[in-house]
Amino acid sequence: MPEFIPGLQLSQAFYWEAVRPILETHFPGLAHSAALLGYGSDVIGLDTPVSRDHGWGPRLILFLAPDNFPAVQPLVNEALRQNLPVRFRGYSTNFGVPDPADNGVRPVREIEHGPVEHLVTMHTITSFWQQELGADPYQPLAAVDWLTFQEHRLLSVTGGRVFYDCLGLEAVRQRFAYYPQEVWLYLLAAQWSLIGQEEAFVGRTSSLGDELGARVITGRQVERLMRLAFLMEKRYPPYSKWFGSAFRQLDCWAAMGPLLENAMAAGSYPEREDWLAMAYTLAVEMHNALGITAPLEAGTHTYSGWHLLRQGVTSLALDDPRNTRPHQVIFAGRIAEAIYATIRDPEALALVPNAGSVSQLLAASNDAAQSVPFCRSLADDLKKPTT
Repeated sequence: MPEFIPGLQLSQAFYWEAVRPILETHFPGLAHSAALLGYGSDVIGLDTPVSRDHGWGPRLILFLAPDNFPAVQPLVNEALRQNLPVRFRGYSTNFGVPDPADNGVRPVREIEHGPVEHLVTMHTITSFWQQELGADPYQPLAAVDWLTFQEHRLLSVTGGRVFYDCLGLEAVRQRFAYYPQEVWLYLLAAQWSLIGQEEAFVGRTSSLGDELGARVITGRQVERLMRLAFLMEKRYPPYSKWFGSAFRQLDCWAAMGPLLENAMAAGSYPEREDWLAMAYTLAVEMHNALGITAPLEAGTHTYSGWHLLRQGVTSLALDDPRNTRPHQVIFAGRIAEAIYATIRDPEALALVPNAGSVSQLLAASNDAAQSVPFCRSLADDLKKPTT
């Protein structure tokens, strides 16, 4: 096996050293852009030597102008088939037909001479965006449109690397670099609301002796805090396989990561509660640093104490008979309310409060969450009913 080269580096060299000379020889002056975007661990810079066994190799996307795409695409494809080397930097440039049992992945097929069935795919910018997001990248986007884009697909069109650009690909990518401000606020509020919905349940299930249930809810709360961190740092997260690896690249990892790891590893409820409480507190401190609301209290209280706090009781002893649910919580719903109160955009206010995006609504690995048409079809359901 040749020496491992990160896929982005391999594909960039493949374009300049193998693909570009063919274009200049056979199609001088051809308007195009070249990039590695879309699927793959190499696109987000998380590929390893193991990645080479699956959907990896010398590959890229050529973006062609839409006015002559139907005529030019087959000619470019055939020129590459006939003239590409069968190997580049020791890696095969020839791939088999899509495997229907493996999500359409094209396996490597070593050959000794051409023609080469390459992995240089061709699109217009619009057709690629339609494939990945189900949207025309040149048309205005409504607030609800952003909620129907899967986050890992937003990462797929804004991650990777553009090698050459004379069609304005990079400018289009910048339009999708991150959520508009008011949509971002809406998603932050929705994420805090998700955290608030189960923060007391870790303690409640433990009090019933349901250790398995407590661990399951702890895992959900940890994931929700991780997703909140991505939102606060304005980074699109990848899908589940690379979610934890990408979390380690966030600025908050050094402080937040150990708290969440210890919460997951804790062998008893009191220990688990302590780690989660510290994570909740840190999350509120991170929120306060954003400056999007007035500073909010960052300390935890018992769940019973929070309800009494709203009645003017500022503290509640653990042995107070009113403290029927002594589970430490941050009462995340108040943070969601504070963020939501800052939203002014009528389009964002017309969304169902705290419903969130498809990435917050749907399990990351199920077929519905992976389906662009299904996610886009939810737009009307994410709007408040009109009377």
